[in-house]
Amino acid sequence: MAARLLLLLLAGAVWGLPQSRSRLCAGCHREIWDSYRRTGMGRSFARPFPENTPVPGSSFYHAPSESYFTMPVRGGEYFQRRHQLDPAGREINVMEKRVDYVMGSGNHARAYLHRTAADTLVELPLGWYAEQGGYWAMNPGYDRPDHDGFRRPITYECMFCHNAYPRISSADEKPLAEPVYPAELPEGIDCERCHGSGARHIELASRPGAAPDLVRRAIVNPARLSADRQMEICMACHLESTSFPLPGALQRYGRGPFSFRPGEPLADFLLNFDHSPDAGRQDKFEIVSAAYRLRKSACFIQSAGKLLCTTCHNPHGAPRGEEAIRHYSAVCRQCHGGPLSTASHAGNRDCTSCHMPKRRTEDVIHVAVTDHNMQRRMPAGDLLAERAERRDAYRGEVVLYYPPALPPTPENELYQAVAQVKQQSNLKNGIARLEAAINKHAPRRAAWYLELAEALVQDGQPAKSVEWYREAVRRDAASAAVWQKLGTALRRSGQHAEAVPALRRSLDLASRRALSWHELGLTYQSLGRTPEALAALRKAVELDRDFAEAHSNLGIVQLATGDAAGAEASFREAIRIHPSYADARGNLANLLSADGREAEALTEFDRALRFRPNDPRARYNYAMLLGKMGRYGDAQRELELSLRADPGFADAHELLGDLLLGRNQPQQAASRYRDALRLRPESGRANLGLGMALAGAGDRAGAIPHLRKAAAGLDEQIRRRALEVLRQFGDGATP
Repeated sequence: MAARLLLLLLAGAVWGLPQSRSRLCAGCHREIWDSYRRTGMGRSFARPFPENTPVPGSSFYHAPSESYFTMPVRGGEYFQRRHQLDPAGREINVMEKRVDYVMGSGNHARAYLHRTAADTLVELPLGWYAEQGGYWAMNPGYDRPDHDGFRRPITYECMFCHNAYPRISSADEKPLAEPVYPAELPEGIDCERCHGSGARHIELASRPGAAPDLVRRAIVNPARLSADRQMEICMACHLESTSFPLPGALQRYGRGPFSFRPGEPLADFLLNFDHSPDAGRQDKFEIVSAAYRLRKSACFIQSAGKLLCTTCHNPHGAPRGEEAIRHYSAVCRQCHGGPLSTASHAGNRDCTSCHMPKRRTEDVIHVAVTDHNMQRRMPAGDLLAERAERRDAYRGEVVLYYPPALPPTPENELYQAVAQVKQQSNLKNGIARLEAAINKHAPRRAAWYLELAEALVQDGQPAKSVEWYREAVRRDAASAAVWQKLGTALRRSGQHAEAVPALRRSLDLASRRALSWHELGLTYQSLGRTPEALAALRKAVELDRDFAEAHSNLGIVQLATGDAAGAEASFREAIRIHPSYADARGNLANLLSADGREAEALTEFDRALRFRPNDPRARYNYAMLLGKMGRYGDAQRELELSLRADPGFADAHELLGDLLLGRNQPQQAASRYRDALRLRPESGRANLGLGMALAGAGDRAGAIPHLRKAAAGLDEQIRRRALEVLRQFGDGATP
């Protein structure tokens, strides 16, 4: 036994990582260990090295975002670099991040991650795919002009299924907590994921004279669990009903993100949800849906719990090639034995190629995986055909999927209401349901109130959200994130003075929270406290150099102080970080236009509107520039598009009226001025314009009341112009 203990200690010294005891298992289970670490799960997360980061000659051009990507290697470290080109062909908007981790085994794909200065992880845009011998393409969700860039966070939900559990502090488990990771991370899903903690097992195995049965019972053997508990070990990660917004699952409050243990009911940790049965999405096929698809198949249903994931799959090592075909077909023949006598089966001993074909997934379009919904006939069409990324969003009822039913407890009623609003699938109905459930049960936990407040913000009701954020704060006054949310809601609802102490409280609790500094800066700006706004926004960008929104808003405040050069630098930095950031491009375009740099301004307006074509304010500002340049037809088109996006945009109605009047189209101009007056009846500009348009159309009698109203206004320039026209009409009346 002493020799065994020595072997265990040596195994830990050679292979062990601080975060996991699983590598100690190799001391006694070396054959299983060697086999397992060659599986996809065993290679699911690692540091970069030549075999998992094939960089020589790697480059990729992404046309939708006009971005070039490369994977440089310097000093033994790996990087991912992006640049774009300006009209002269010079590199601009260069961004480079070190690759610190590789997520994904490479059986199908790999994503590359960067650790930030704040110990968060972000996904880099370019991924690697195993098809066609291996190639580079954008990660899921990035194949669009306005992708996330170098900013997508790796959440605890991502890490839960892609790696062994990291050790995080209890403070980082709170709702809204930023996913922060320890300096040392495990590398690969470990033995404890399926077998539970091995500490007691190792201790007993190392103790001379320990009873073998006691040693065995000190660790979870999934084969000894009930069928449901066995399946749930796999379903914790492979039951995903959808990776698109729904939500597919909700973690129970009070449970840490890495607290699930094999052998406990999955529903004590996680509730899974799905589209409504009548939503037409029941045959969706996504990458992490093996258990979800399996549960739809007749084989699974008719097995009455006997068909499990492990019926076909040995998690310690999978067969490959011809051996795999023989293995899986032999499993099928356990229930479908006898001669395969039909003509369609003659000579075909590969069951899975027809009844479980590989299909291209809807959410990771560069990957094809096995469909675990075993069907009598292969689905029609080319299952491997290339496809574009989906952009649709589900809107409808969110229904409980697993467990199939829940006891009628207050908590379960609340969870099912939260599922409606969490990702806006059933927002309006869900808000009513959640508010009713909260009022009915008065739950103690802050998270329920926080979910309702967040839903109200998403529904455009920031003022109403304030009362629910206050309720959340009362129940969790130690949460910097909740105080920041309250402060933001107060700011957005115009309660700026009240927002300041809430945001200050957030910073008292977490002084390095860049988002709270950013919100405080915006609040000070609204209060006219410009020096304090500048200081807060500068603090935000100091704490998070990649906070594009903070750079852009800092530029707005700098411009208001007359620091045009500083503002331009801030806007350009925001664009360098996030080239598809339409607001920053629009801000830069306005600055360039005011500075007389019209050609540069046109380029920035074009790019801003490419990323957000239905932005009425950007189109209005673009029209102003085009009009200044004498391009009146183009300016008219932009104003019409602005009003199509927002028919209630009074300024655009007035400017379009001015343009039409200047182009000698008084009747069309009068129509626009009337639209503006319906929105702003006291507008001196619209009354003046309508009076002049009516006069130009020959209706002097109709024009005079509007001209008199304009002459009675407060704007001195409009008053003088209205009085001048009235005198020309011989109308000596004073307003």
